[in-house]
Amino acid sequence: MTAVQTQIFGFTDCQDTRKAQRFFKERGIAVHFVDLKERPAARGELRRFAEKFGAAALIDRDGARFKTLGLRVAGDSPERLLERALTEPRLLRTPLVRFGGRVAVGHMPDTWQEWVDAARQDAGKPA
Repeated sequence: MTAVQTQIFGFTDCQDTRKAQRFFKERGIAVHFVDLKERPAARGELRRFAEKFGAAALIDRDGARFKTLGLRVAGDSPERLLERALTEPRLLRTPLVRFGGRVAVGHMPDTWQEWVDAARQDAGKPA
């Protein structure tokens, strides 16, 4: 089961990010945490999430940074906001979770559990 590593992008002060880290650690799955405060996500990494969910799903429109920057009034497209999130990572909804080739945005324990169950099932199959 250690073959699949989870990568979690988020902030140490984000409750949902901490929940994601705890979820995978409790199930014995290796977690690589990327603190977006220290190292913003790469464009290619964000694209991976945007391709699955759309750029709008990655933007935290209720977040303090979104309001502070006055983006409610600006009316920027989700794609422009996502581009801005490269330098303003607090605009992102976190956690961003990657498990093998699968991705999720936000706190989604039911989805994460499906991934874990599928990986365990695959691990039990003969090669």
